[in-house]
Amino acid sequence: MTKSALQIVRAHYVPKMPAGLEGNVRIEEGAATQSVADTKEIAKLFPNTYGTPILKFVPTDGKKSADKPVNVGVILSGGQAPGGHNVIAGIFDGIKSLHPDSKLYGFLMGPGGLVNHEYKELTHKIIDEYRNTGGFDIIGSGRTKLEETAQYDKGLQILKQLQISALVVIGGDDSNTNACVLAEYYKANNAGVQVIGCPKTIDGDLKNEQIETSFGFDTACKVYSELIGNIQRDCNSARKYWHFIKVMGRSASHIGLECALQTHPNICIVSEEVEAKKQSLDNIIDYIADVIAKRAEQGNNFGTVIIPEGLIEFIPAMKALIAELNDFLAHNQAEYDMIRKSEKRSYIISKLSPENAEIYASLPESIALQLTLDRDPHGNVQVSLIETEKLLAEMVKTRLGELAKEGKYKGKFATITHFFGYEGRCAAPSNYDADYCYSLGYTASLLVVAGKTGYMSSVRNTTAPAKEWIAGGIPITMMMNMERRHGEMKPVIQKALVRLDAAPFKYFESQRNKWALETDYVYPGPIQYFGPTEVCDQPSKTLQLEQLGKIVG
Repeated sequence: MTKSALQIVRAHYVPKMPAGLEGNVRIEEGAATQSVADTKEIAKLFPNTYGTPILKFVPTDGKKSADKPVNVGVILSGGQAPGGHNVIAGIFDGIKSLHPDSKLYGFLMGPGGLVNHEYKELTHKIIDEYRNTGGFDIIGSGRTKLEETAQYDKGLQILKQLQISALVVIGGDDSNTNACVLAEYYKANNAGVQVIGCPKTIDGDLKNEQIETSFGFDTACKVYSELIGNIQRDCNSARKYWHFIKVMGRSASHIGLECALQTHPNICIVSEEVEAKKQSLDNIIDYIADVIAKRAEQGNNFGTVIIPEGLIEFIPAMKALIAELNDFLAHNQAEYDMIRKSEKRSYIISKLSPENAEIYASLPESIALQLTLDRDPHGNVQVSLIETEKLLAEMVKTRLGELAKEGKYKGKFATITHFFGYEGRCAAPSNYDADYCYSLGYTASLLVVAGKTGYMSSVRNTTAPAKEWIAGGIPITMMMNMERRHGEMKPVIQKALVRLDAAPFKYFESQRNKWALETDYVYPGPIQYFGPTEVCDQPSKTLQLEQLGKIVG
């Protein structure tokens, strides 16, 4: 493998860790917990893992060791996120520090590797090749959903064969929901296998009081913000284009909001606000067109618009349409697939309620068809495939044409559209993510040795220096509620959306009118790995505002 100069030097970076993880530790247990919603239903579904306490690791005297070796399996599940390799390195170093004969096995290409018995032992040599690198290529990732007892039993066969006593699932909300279900099944059947989760997703929607952020969010946002900053500098230089930039993030607008806090675009749409204010697509178009017209009056026929990936799901009328489409396709996908492409649009219109049929019929054909593309493994529309940025750019152009005829717009309007997604998922992790991920992995190893199951690794207080971070575990059942999937109610981890009453959005709200009319662009530049702490180790603006109440860097 040919390595870049950065890779060679970066391999020697030693992640910073909480002081509480460096010596021998003991567990402090909190009070019993309950699910975030639907407590009766969740408690009934998870009788063996529900209600366990939040855990905190604190230093104690004594020698740091385990009585015997422990074999651990690890799975990378779902989309990639910067820092996954450091989670695995943290697990490896953790179990090796407790007993040198402990072994770590990686299941290949996601949960499917467990079911299909495809794995490899991760040795010192392999782990050292991947320290502080981006990507999930050490073992690969996949989106196989573990939901059948036959899968659990097939996986248990290989776990027993390899004498694996614990499985660590590194994934997002759906993957950790799988981990919770698996933990409950193995506990109920006295299988002797623990299951621990780690919070991964660049989307930032796996968070709560105990999980401050999901890993990868910091790095991905810094990558996208560098690109947005570059575009804004070009924009301010050429002064002739409006850039419509969609950013990844699935349903939540955390990435879009964080990028706005880092770059000060002229416009950033926040999906959660659109839903709360019951805004229509026309309302959004009018808002964007109004800002463009006002900037044109100043002679500024250029600007940037940040659009969250999941926006279309939050427009109330569109949300109702998508919900009906999801339910319909969950039960009629095979029939729909048989319809000729030229007839698909009319077929869908004939199957929808009159109100949703009217909305569907009003959409440009390309967008309408994108709404009926194959669902993800959980039965939801794949919002990344919907070209919202092109839809908005085209509709704004039409609206500006109407304003021009009314004498209310005299500018020039030319657009360039972008979608930033895969560009950030496998970037070399920022110092924050390198440190955070390693600590998450090391914490997971301690949860394993402590005999815990159904827990997610938790590292908190991360706006402080790493020595002051707090490591522990949170019951996964505590984050769960019931949601409709494939037309049925299922237990899943509740997604954390942007809170309109929280500091990050409030700060954005206080600044957006200024950013709209002034050219107040910030150019963050590339991620820095070496240099002053204030340049290299700063957490996201979102975390700073949530934890400190202000932006410090």
